[in-house]
Amino acid sequence: MFYIKRNAQGEVVMLSNEPTPECSETLSPDSPEVMAFLATQSGQSAQFVASDLAFVRVVEDILAVLLEKGIISFTDLPIPAQQKIMERKSLRAKSGVGLLSDDDTI
Repeated sequence: MFYIKRNAQGEVVMLSNEPTPECSETLSPDSPEVMAFLATQSGQSAQFVASDLAFVRVVEDILAVLLEKGIISFTDLPIPAQQKIMERKSLRAKSGVGLLSDDDTI
């Protein structure tokens, strides 16, 4: 989850990993607004961050398929990984974001 600051037009102008007086609204890392903000940033580090955030979604979907097919068990994963998966699953449910095949073409 990112904490953001918006300008008067409602555009994201600042991201933070932690809440600050300027950044109090939250957005999911794979939010289109976060991706758009990162795309406007110069330098390779912004490109890597944007790429990493997009790739996280792919890894989540692969993990979901492995769990669904019984190839791995949820309890095989370390507790911190289980917690992160549950958090992401909750965020996806709240935002209506499903697996890649649900809303993206491959």
